[in-house]
Amino acid sequence: MRLTETAYAKINLALHVRKRREDGYHELETLFAFVDCGDVLTARRADEDRLTTVGPFATALDNPFDNIVMQALSALPRPDGLDVTLEKNLPVAAGLGGGSADAGALFRMVRNAFGLPGDWRERAARLGADVPACVDSDMHIGLGTGAQRIEVENDMAGMAVLLVNPLVPVPTGPVFKAWDGIDQGPLPDGSARTIAREGRNDLRAPAIEICPQIATVLDALQATDPWMQEMSGSGATCFALYESAEIRDSAAQKLGLDHSDWWQMKGFLR
Repeated sequence: MRLTETAYAKINLALHVRKRREDGYHELETLFAFVDCGDVLTARRADEDRLTTVGPFATALDNPFDNIVMQALSALPRPDGLDVTLEKNLPVAAGLGGGSADAGALFRMVRNAFGLPGDWRERAARLGADVPACVDSDMHIGLGTGAQRIEVENDMAGMAVLLVNPLVPVPTGPVFKAWDGIDQGPLPDGSARTIAREGRNDLRAPAIEICPQIATVLDALQATDPWMQEMSGSGATCFALYESAEIRDSAAQKLGLDHSDWWQMKGFLR
Protein backbone atom coordinates (compact mmCIF):
# COMPACT_ATOMS: atom_id res chain seq x y z
CA MET A 1 0.00 0.00 0.00
CA ARG A 2 1.38 3.40 -1.02
CA LEU A 3 -0.33 6.62 0.03
CA THR A 4 0.35 10.02 -1.53
CA GLU A 5 -1.02 13.43 -0.51
CA THR A 6 -0.14 16.99 -1.53
CA ALA A 7 0.21 19.45 1.36
CA TYR A 8 -1.53 22.32 -0.41
CA ALA A 9 0.07 25.72 0.16
CA LYS A 10 -2.21 27.96 2.23
CA ILE A 11 -2.60 31.63 1.44
CA ASN A 12 -4.65 34.28 3.23
CA LEU A 13 -6.59 36.33 0.70
CA ALA A 14 -7.47 38.64 3.58
CA LEU A 15 -6.33 38.60 7.22
CA HIS A 16 -7.94 40.94 9.76
CA VAL A 17 -6.54 40.97 13.29
CA ARG A 18 -9.34 42.04 15.65
CA LYS A 19 -7.96 41.78 19.19
CA ARG A 20 -5.59 39.92 21.49
CA ARG A 21 -7.23 37.16 23.52
CA GLU A 22 -6.66 36.34 27.18
CA ASP A 23 -4.95 33.07 26.18
CA GLY A 24 -2.29 35.03 24.27
CA TYR A 25 -3.65 34.24 20.81
CA HIS A 26 -5.16 36.88 18.56
CA GLU A 27 -8.78 36.98 17.41
CA LEU A 28 -8.61 36.66 13.62
CA GLU A 29 -10.91 36.87 10.63
CA THR A 30 -9.31 35.43 7.52
CA LEU A 31 -10.22 34.15 4.08
CA PHE A 32 -8.32 30.92 3.64
CA ALA A 33 -7.46 29.76 0.13
CA PHE A 34 -5.33 26.86 -1.05
CA VAL A 35 -3.07 26.42 -4.06
CA ASP A 36 -3.01 23.09 -5.88
CA CYS A 37 0.71 22.56 -5.15
CA GLY A 38 3.05 22.42 -2.17
CA ASP A 39 4.89 19.78 -0.19
CA VAL A 40 4.28 16.10 -1.03
CA LEU A 41 3.87 13.26 1.46
CA THR A 42 4.15 9.59 0.55
CA ALA A 43 3.79 6.71 3.00
CA ARG A 44 3.51 2.98 3.36
CA ARG A 45 2.43 0.84 6.28
CA ALA A 46 5.20 -0.07 8.71
CA ASP A 47 5.76 -1.62 12.13
CA GLU A 48 6.37 1.84 13.62
CA ASP A 49 6.06 5.47 12.60
CA ARG A 50 9.05 6.91 10.74
CA LEU A 51 9.67 10.18 8.93
CA THR A 52 12.23 10.98 6.23
CA THR A 53 12.50 14.51 4.89
CA VAL A 54 13.78 15.26 1.38
CA GLY A 55 13.45 18.14 -1.06
CA PRO A 56 14.90 21.64 -1.49
CA PHE A 57 13.96 22.82 2.04
CA ALA A 58 14.56 19.56 3.89
CA THR A 59 17.59 20.92 5.76
CA ALA A 60 15.37 23.50 7.48
CA LEU A 61 13.75 20.62 9.40
CA ASP A 62 16.76 19.31 11.28
CA ASN A 63 14.86 17.45 14.03
CA PRO A 64 12.38 14.91 12.63
CA PHE A 65 11.01 14.12 16.10
CA ASP A 66 10.00 17.76 16.56
CA ASN A 67 8.33 17.86 13.12
CA ILE A 68 4.60 18.49 13.14
CA VAL A 69 4.10 15.43 10.90
CA MET A 70 5.43 13.21 13.69
CA GLN A 71 3.22 15.07 16.15
CA ALA A 72 0.24 14.43 13.87
CA LEU A 73 1.10 10.75 13.68
CA SER A 74 1.21 10.59 17.47
CA ALA A 75 -2.18 12.32 17.67
CA LEU A 76 -4.04 9.74 15.54
CA PRO A 77 -4.80 6.17 16.68
CA ARG A 78 -4.11 3.51 14.05
CA PRO A 79 -3.63 -0.26 13.90
CA ASP A 80 -0.34 0.11 11.96
CA GLY A 81 2.53 2.56 11.77
CA LEU A 82 3.34 4.70 8.75
CA ASP A 83 6.73 5.20 7.12
CA VAL A 84 6.36 8.73 5.75
CA THR A 85 8.56 10.63 3.31
CA LEU A 86 8.04 14.39 3.29
CA GLU A 87 9.20 16.22 0.15
CA LYS A 88 9.69 19.74 1.48
CA ASN A 89 9.08 22.07 -1.48
CA LEU A 90 7.77 25.08 0.48
CA PRO A 91 10.09 27.40 2.40
CA VAL A 92 9.83 27.33 6.20
CA ALA A 93 8.45 30.26 8.24
CA ALA A 94 7.02 31.64 5.00
CA GLY A 95 3.35 32.42 5.68
CA LEU A 96 2.19 29.45 3.61
CA GLY A 97 1.12 27.24 6.50
CA GLY A 98 3.76 24.73 5.41
CA GLY A 99 3.91 22.75 8.64
CA SER A 100 0.16 22.95 9.13
CA ALA A 101 -0.35 21.88 5.51
CA ASP A 102 1.95 18.90 6.09
CA ALA A 103 -0.07 17.90 9.15
CA GLY A 104 -3.31 18.40 7.21
CA ALA A 105 -2.07 16.11 4.44
CA LEU A 106 -1.11 13.51 7.04
CA PHE A 107 -4.62 13.65 8.52
CA ARG A 108 -6.09 13.04 5.05
CA MET A 109 -3.65 10.19 4.51
CA VAL A 110 -4.70 8.52 7.76
CA ARG A 111 -8.37 9.15 6.93
CA ASN A 112 -8.00 7.35 3.61
CA ALA A 113 -6.10 4.41 5.08
CA PHE A 114 -7.69 3.91 8.50
CA GLY A 115 -10.37 6.55 9.11
CA LEU A 116 -10.22 9.45 11.55
CA PRO A 117 -11.62 9.61 15.11
CA GLY A 118 -14.75 11.69 15.61
CA ASP A 119 -12.83 14.38 17.47
CA TRP A 120 -10.25 14.85 14.73
CA ARG A 121 -10.86 18.60 14.50
CA GLU A 122 -9.99 19.06 18.16
CA ARG A 123 -6.88 16.88 17.73
CA ALA A 124 -5.86 18.93 14.69
CA ALA A 125 -6.41 22.24 16.49
CA ARG A 126 -4.11 21.14 19.31
CA LEU A 127 -1.30 20.84 16.76
CA GLY A 128 -1.79 24.39 15.46
CA ALA A 129 -4.51 26.93 14.78
CA ASP A 130 -4.33 26.46 10.98
CA VAL A 131 -4.23 22.65 10.96
CA PRO A 132 -8.02 22.02 10.81
CA ALA A 133 -8.27 24.41 7.85
CA CYS A 134 -5.39 22.60 6.16
CA VAL A 135 -7.07 19.22 6.62
CA ASP A 136 -10.05 20.57 4.65
CA SER A 137 -7.82 22.56 2.26
CA ASP A 138 -10.84 24.34 0.78
CA MET A 139 -11.65 28.03 0.59
CA HIS A 140 -13.51 29.29 3.65
CA ILE A 141 -13.52 31.99 6.30
CA GLY A 142 -11.61 31.22 9.48
CA LEU A 143 -12.55 32.86 12.79
CA GLY A 144 -11.12 32.94 16.29
CA THR A 145 -7.58 31.62 16.04
CA GLY A 146 -8.52 30.38 12.56
CA ALA A 147 -9.95 27.02 13.63
CA GLN A 148 -13.64 28.05 13.39
CA ARG A 149 -14.97 27.99 9.83
CA ILE A 150 -17.72 29.73 7.87
CA GLU A 151 -18.61 28.74 4.31
CA VAL A 152 -18.04 31.28 1.54
CA GLU A 153 -18.94 31.41 -2.14
CA ASN A 154 -15.77 30.33 -3.95
CA ASP A 155 -15.90 32.31 -7.18
CA MET A 156 -12.10 32.24 -7.50
CA ALA A 157 -11.41 28.53 -8.08
CA GLY A 158 -9.02 28.00 -10.97
CA MET A 159 -7.40 31.44 -10.82
CA ALA A 160 -3.70 31.33 -11.68
CA VAL A 161 -1.39 31.95 -8.71
CA LEU A 162 2.25 32.96 -8.43
CA LEU A 163 3.93 32.54 -5.04
CA VAL A 164 7.15 34.48 -4.41
CA ASN A 165 9.43 34.51 -1.38
CA PRO A 166 12.72 36.43 -0.97
CA LEU A 167 14.06 33.45 1.02
CA VAL A 168 14.11 35.35 4.29
CA PRO A 169 12.41 33.42 7.13
CA VAL A 170 9.90 35.51 9.11
CA PRO A 171 8.74 33.83 12.35
CA THR A 172 5.11 34.46 13.17
CA GLY A 173 5.54 35.50 16.82
CA PRO A 174 7.56 38.69 16.28
CA VAL A 175 5.17 39.86 13.53
CA PHE A 176 2.12 39.56 15.79
CA LYS A 177 4.07 41.28 18.57
CA ALA A 178 4.83 44.20 16.21
CA TRP A 179 1.14 44.62 15.22
CA ASP A 180 -0.07 48.05 16.32
CA GLY A 181 -3.09 46.61 18.15
CA ILE A 182 -5.60 48.78 16.29
CA ASP A 183 -8.77 46.97 15.22
CA GLN A 184 -9.47 48.14 11.65
CA GLY A 185 -12.78 46.29 11.39
CA PRO A 186 -14.21 42.97 10.18
CA LEU A 187 -13.99 41.19 6.87
CA PRO A 188 -16.33 42.58 4.22
CA ASP A 189 -19.43 40.61 3.30
CA GLY A 190 -19.79 38.87 -0.03
CA SER A 191 -18.17 36.22 -2.19
CA ALA A 192 -14.49 35.33 -2.09
CA ARG A 193 -13.68 37.82 -4.86
CA THR A 194 -15.35 40.63 -2.95
CA ILE A 195 -13.60 39.79 0.32
CA ALA A 196 -10.22 39.45 -1.40
CA ARG A 197 -10.64 42.76 -3.22
CA GLU A 198 -11.94 44.78 -0.28
CA GLY A 199 -10.12 43.04 2.56
CA ARG A 200 -6.57 43.55 3.80
CA ASN A 201 -3.69 41.87 5.61
CA ASP A 202 -3.19 43.61 8.95
CA LEU A 203 0.16 41.86 9.42
CA ARG A 204 1.72 43.28 6.25
CA ALA A 205 3.06 46.48 7.84
CA PRO A 206 4.64 44.82 10.90
CA ALA A 207 6.10 42.07 8.69
CA ILE A 208 7.69 44.67 6.41
CA GLU A 209 9.23 46.32 9.47
CA ILE A 210 10.94 43.02 10.25
CA CYS A 211 11.62 42.04 6.62
CA PRO A 212 11.78 45.04 4.25
CA GLN A 213 12.30 42.70 1.30
CA ILE A 214 8.55 41.93 1.45
CA ALA A 215 7.80 45.43 0.14
CA THR A 216 10.22 44.87 -2.73
CA VAL A 217 8.47 41.62 -3.66
CA LEU A 218 5.03 43.25 -3.53
CA ASP A 219 6.19 46.12 -5.73
CA ALA A 220 7.65 43.67 -8.24
CA LEU A 221 4.40 41.66 -8.32
CA GLN A 222 2.31 44.80 -8.72
CA ALA A 223 4.39 45.71 -11.78
CA THR A 224 3.21 42.49 -13.50
CA ASP A 225 -0.39 43.82 -13.56
CA PRO A 226 -2.05 41.03 -11.56
CA TRP A 227 -5.70 40.83 -10.52
CA MET A 228 -4.40 41.35 -6.97
CA GLN A 229 -1.22 40.91 -4.97
CA GLU A 230 -0.73 40.60 -1.23
CA MET A 231 1.44 39.08 1.47
CA SER A 232 0.24 35.74 2.84
CA GLY A 233 -0.15 35.19 6.56
CA SER A 234 2.69 36.75 8.52
CA GLY A 235 5.08 36.65 5.52
CA ALA A 236 7.46 36.60 3.89
CA THR A 237 5.74 34.84 0.97
CA CYS A 238 3.67 37.10 -1.27
CA PHE A 239 1.23 36.02 -3.95
CA ALA A 240 -0.27 37.42 -7.11
CA LEU A 241 -3.47 36.23 -8.78
CA TYR A 242 -3.99 36.37 -12.54
CA GLU A 243 -6.95 35.87 -14.82
CA SER A 244 -4.97 33.47 -17.03
CA ALA A 245 -2.02 31.09 -16.76
CA GLU A 246 -0.35 32.82 -19.71
CA ILE A 247 -0.20 36.18 -17.90
CA ARG A 248 1.06 34.47 -14.76
CA ASP A 249 3.75 32.54 -16.62
CA SER A 250 4.97 35.70 -18.29
CA ALA A 251 5.16 37.41 -14.89
CA ALA A 252 7.04 34.44 -13.41
CA GLN A 253 9.56 34.51 -16.22
CA LYS A 254 10.19 38.23 -15.78
CA LEU A 255 10.59 37.96 -12.02
CA GLY A 256 12.89 34.98 -12.44
CA LEU A 257 15.16 37.02 -14.70
CA ASP A 258 15.08 40.14 -12.51
CA HIS A 259 15.33 38.35 -9.16
CA SER A 260 16.98 34.98 -9.65
CA ASP A 261 17.58 34.67 -5.90
CA TRP A 262 13.84 34.66 -5.10
CA TRP A 263 11.88 31.42 -4.69
CA GLN A 264 8.70 31.06 -6.69
CA MET A 265 6.01 28.47 -7.34
CA LYS A 266 3.14 28.47 -9.85
CA GLY A 267 -0.27 26.93 -9.35
CA PHE A 268 -4.03 27.45 -9.38
CA LEU A 269 -6.51 28.19 -6.60
CA ARG A 270 -8.50 25.14 -5.49
